[in-house]
Amino acid sequence: MGLKFDHNRPIYIQLMEYLYGQICRSEMKPGEKLPSVRELAVKVGVNPNTVSRTYMEMERTHIVVTKRGQGTFVTEDAKTIQELRKTIADQQIDDFIVMMNQVGLSNEEISQLMLEKLKKRREEKE
Repeated sequence: MGLKFDHNRPIYIQLMEYLYGQICRSEMKPGEKLPSVRELAVKVGVNPNTVSRTYMEMERTHIVVTKRGQGTFVTEDAKTIQELRKTIADQQIDDFIVMMNQVGLSNEEISQLMLEKLKKRREEKE
């Protein structure tokens, strides 16, 4: 799996973000079973308690569902997954704007630069 953890942030949060990314990109489909706690712990090289906490947090936010005796599964609720995508996007955009403001760009300058960049990417795809 090759995850590199930032030791300045809790590992369970980084693992949760990684799994959220897989779910948002549809690499993990709605209803798909997640690896067992032990299996994922070995795969990413963390303590099983860390994976357990990750799964508990994901269940608390309704992104996964644990079925007793069967395992943990990605929610089948498309609305919940769409809300997760929006939440992640909103946070990334907020972080980006703060960072750009810190280097002295106004919101108008940020907006103009983004429009130019998006136009360039669209042209490259065509």
